[in-house]
Amino acid sequence: MGLKFKRQKPIGSYIADFVCMEYGLVIEVDGGQHGGESDRRRDAWFREHGFTVLRFWNNEVLGETAAVLERIRMEILALSPGPSPASGRGEKNQEAMA
Repeated sequence: MGLKFKRQKPIGSYIADFVCMEYGLVIEVDGGQHGGESDRRRDAWFREHGFTVLRFWNNEVLGETAAVLERIRMEILALSPGPSPASGRGEKNQEAMA
């Protein structure tokens, strides 16, 4: 997919584990100390500033890497804009209807 992720990127008063700025996707990889109120506040702040947050446990990243990558890929596809009407398909269909 050719995406660029930055690691340990400061954003506001937080440091994102990984972020793809092009799609506004923050990926957090959590150990056992996570999952509390501070993480909920952090995620809310990211969302309020236009980011989507995906959280994975360390053991998921290490033991289920393919599934984690697929979840990230699906999120990127969901965040991607759809085909433009000017791409050719929309124009032809509109002309045929006129």
